[in-house]
Amino acid sequence: MELNKKAMTEEDIKMKYITPAIIGAGWDLETQISAEYAFTAGRVIVRGNTTARGKQKRADYILLYKPNIPLAIIEAKDNNHSLGAGMQQGINYADILDIPFVYSSNGDGFLEHDMKNGIEREITLDKFPSPAELWKRFKNEADIDEQQEKLITEPYYFQYQDKKPRYYQRVAINRTVEVVAKGQDRILLVMATGARVIIVTGCINALAVRVSETFIKNNSCIA
Repeated sequence: MELNKKAMTEEDIKMKYITPAIIGAGWDLETQISAEYAFTAGRVIVRGNTTARGKQKRADYILLYKPNIPLAIIEAKDNNHSLGAGMQQGINYADILDIPFVYSSNGDGFLEHDMKNGIEREITLDKFPSPAELWKRFKNEADIDEQQEKLITEPYYFQYQDKKPRYYQRVAINRTVEVVAKGQDRILLVMATGARVIIVTGCINALAVRVSETFIKNNSCIA
């Protein structure tokens, strides 16, 4: 019996079409696929003497090449929407989260948007790119060589029960590590007060030390 996509909910579309397509392309469900990824707690709304939280920003899927290296974001819609109906929301989220590839799907296939060059293309469900393919495209567009890749892909260091960086801290760490890997030795990192800048600078230095065995001198933090 043929399934009626038009009668399916968005969750049905994700479960029956989108998730299988991602896994079929080689993405690991346990380590590389993050579903219903909430990255803000919601705006604080004050009404008289009471406060409440607004709606969270939540991505349907975040695809990770390695921990703390997100490569793609996917926004899903039910099949009564067009293939690219979730694209603008995905682009908005990708801009905030610093993610290079955006996909929108209604279960019929995918519409892909490259954040680097703005090129869009439609692909079928069985042609979703693998982690290796997307990483190679990202490296080529960002002009990253093998030596630079070693530093950029070095995992963060965590001890048991350590807190993981929030999305804006991850963005700051990854962007800084990328330019350090390319040989830039003077960097101005501007972050909001309360963003735990010292955590970010400490992580950057630890990554550099572990890969190059060279401590970054004159690494100062003003918050």
